Amino acid sequence: MDSNRQQKVSKLFQEELAEAFRKWAVKEFPGNLISVTEVKVTPDLSVSKIYVSIFPSTQKDEIFKEIRVNTPLFRGILSKSASKQMRITPELIFILDNSLDEMDKIDKALRGEGNNPIL
Repeated sequence: MDSNRQQKVSKLFQEELAEAFRKWAVKEFPGNLISVTEVKVTPDLSVSKIYVSIFPSTQKDEIFKEIRVNTPLFRGILSKSASKQMRITPELIFILDNSLDEMDKIDKALRGEGNNPIL
């Protein structure tokens, strides 16, 4: 169970990173949508796990690699926005969230499309 402080920091980071990804994707990867599905912050606020979803998934690996390369850029954006509330900006760990892809596979299987060996 997260504390109130963890929840506030998670929400702040999710909002700030969503806006940063929106601006960054327009320049670097036009036509792609990068969304922050969840942010988990450790109790000591030293590490943040950011779950990222990328749509469409055709360039997913390339975009996620660029996100990881640009981690210092995103950490700098967060440090500016959170400077009044936090002394130190946490380390950012980006994790690719494949839940949308899994939902799409299930949806296709239910409609009878795709590689379903039972149908």
